[in-house]
Amino acid sequence: MPSSVTPQDVIEALRPVEDPELHRSIVELNMVRDVVVDGPSVSLKVVLTIPGCPLRNEIQSRVDGAVTALDGVETVEITWDAMTDEERTALRQNLHGDPSATAGSQAAHGHAEGRSIPFSEAGSRTRVLLIASGKGGVGKSSVTTNLSIALAQRGRSVAVVDADVWGFSIPRMLGVDHPPTVIDEMIVPPEAHGVRCISMGFFVEEDQPVIWRGPMLHKALEQFLTDVFWDDPDYLVIDLPPGTGDISLSLAQFLPRAELFVVTTPQPAAQRVAQRSAFMAHKVNLEVKGVIENMSWFTADDGTRYELFGSGGGEELAERLEVPLLGQVPLVPALREGGDAGRPITVIEPEGEASQVFTELARRVDEELAPTKRTHPELKLL
Repeated sequence: MPSSVTPQDVIEALRPVEDPELHRSIVELNMVRDVVVDGPSVSLKVVLTIPGCPLRNEIQSRVDGAVTALDGVETVEITWDAMTDEERTALRQNLHGDPSATAGSQAAHGHAEGRSIPFSEAGSRTRVLLIASGKGGVGKSSVTTNLSIALAQRGRSVAVVDADVWGFSIPRMLGVDHPPTVIDEMIVPPEAHGVRCISMGFFVEEDQPVIWRGPMLHKALEQFLTDVFWDDPDYLVIDLPPGTGDISLSLAQFLPRAELFVVTTPQPAAQRVAQRSAFMAHKVNLEVKGVIENMSWFTADDGTRYELFGSGGGEELAERLEVPLLGQVPLVPALREGGDAGRPITVIEPEGEASQVFTELARRVDEELAPTKRTHPELKLL
């Protein structure tokens, strides 16, 4: 019996299929062309955004699954092509705005003159979380990685900026396996475990130092916030470098509505250094939302807890800053090992002791600390 499937049926079946990087329908992006139905066989062309797209196999799997689900379709033959320069320009303008547009025109975000940072605008639905510490070595990047994944596991859209340009580590910790895609100067960030990220680590060799002065760092951060296609995430989590230097001050200027979370370890010396990040936030009018204590204790096989780095530092710092102590993360070998290997503990041991802390931390950030004040740019007083 001949198949009753039509080319339009194939198009409709593919409409829910999204490009895995842009999170838009491949039909709406005009990536599906030349559909032909010949009995139980369907042939079509998929036009990729760039030649050599790293996620081609993922797109093929999604297309195969959607089309073979149609009654009477047995085989799918896909040919591949790539967009022309003109098509990529049109795509970038549609998704990310036109860099030649003026400041008052629609959605023209970018680092060129006249363009704005979308997360700083009134009405932005994105909550910006700055993860800070006074000193290095307290596990700030581990907290950033696993908190971001825990938020994504709650169904939130999450993006991470690795602003620690000297000690970048987020791509490795997340397990990102390919660099960003560039579409007509628009940077599309890679994604792992539901979290998109950008980092200096994508642009320099891992063993090479970044020897930049303040203005260059300022410009790089601005481009991270504007030239990357973030697509209005629910959360933008920013891993700050230790201390209170140029980068922290630049981000305070770029993102005046950001929320700051201070990571410390239990010993008093560490929390006294960590409080400097909070005092810096106060000076630049950023709101400090809470303290996260890392390496709080080690639990032995017999269940005994050992406070290897002392105790009370996180609680004391939270009291001093008059903010909540949001969570105490235990010292777990798998947390360190997972960061080194790109296998975050919230993914590989979701029921483990440390993962449960991050799950609760994400819940508190998402529910208890959600802003009560909303901005509505569509409402204007005459």
